[in-house]
Amino acid sequence: MADDLWFERLAEGAGAPIEARAPAVLKAKVYSAMLTRMAESGPLDDLLHSKRAGERLCVFENSLTLLPIGADLRSKNPCRVCHARVLAERMEHAPIFWPGCPYSEFHNG
Repeated sequence: MADDLWFERLAEGAGAPIEARAPAVLKAKVYSAMLTRMAESGPLDDLLHSKRAGERLCVFENSLTLLPIGADLRSKNPCRVCHARVLAERMEHAPIFWPGCPYSEFHNG
């Protein structure tokens, strides 16, 4: 009888949720891969449309919305040439602090 109670308590504890967090480097690599796949299927959303819709943009994405360039350039992925992506994919706790940068959020969140 005492064994039954012990096993019941053990089983109750086994059902407790375990919060596992993926490393920031892995999140950065997955995010980059997702954006690359999305860009392969066609142009991404125009950054100007994203900004007008209230989406958070990083400082570099925001600067592209201010320049007199066409929608085709604003539909490119500026993260492909950003040093934040390179840092985020290669080091844990990368020193990236720009608001709106998803790579910064992976490392500081």
